[in-house]
Amino acid sequence: MGSLARVGVLGGTFDPIHLGHLAAASEVCARLGLDQVLLTPAHSQPFKQGIDTASPEHRLAMCELAAAEDERFGVSPVDIERGGVTFTVDTLTDLRAQRPDAELFFITGADALARLDEWKDAHRLAELATFVGVTRPGHSLEESEWPHILVEAPALAISSTDVRRRTRVGLPIRYLVPRSVADYIAANGLYYGGLDD
Repeated sequence: MGSLARVGVLGGTFDPIHLGHLAAASEVCARLGLDQVLLTPAHSQPFKQGIDTASPEHRLAMCELAAAEDERFGVSPVDIERGGVTFTVDTLTDLRAQRPDAELFFITGADALARLDEWKDAHRLAELATFVGVTRPGHSLEESEWPHILVEAPALAISSTDVRRRTRVGLPIRYLVPRSVADYIAANGLYYGGLDD
């Protein structure tokens, strides 16, 4: 039997996915020698309840467009297919069942590592995946009791919130999101309404 595939898991709302997400995924992939990074859009984030987002189907489609531009990236609809509120423990449990041939690396912001004990079923997380904290150059991290790997990624000051706001007021989003994603947003009229008002 061959060695396990090394698969990164980058979850998020991806509303929309932007170049900061992709740069972080690329850096972790290169630094840790991963075979693939799966973009895993959440159905509904527990800490974003009550906030309008683009539909799960739109967010999944944008991830698929972004992933198509890099052969190292894939997309998993596991959280969207499950529905309801997305918790990391469920994401990783389902992916482990789907990919028993893989060693999973869950990629998150380094600041989130300090709060992992607040996550649902936190005690199970380290059994399911190795946690990778992405930090910006020059930023230190609070100590975390969780076993993890830290990776410095290029600092791209891009946020999904800013992309939505720029879209709404007619400012350009090219060079903030992949061109295919910008085209999709325009073609589907996303974010021209009152999100974030």
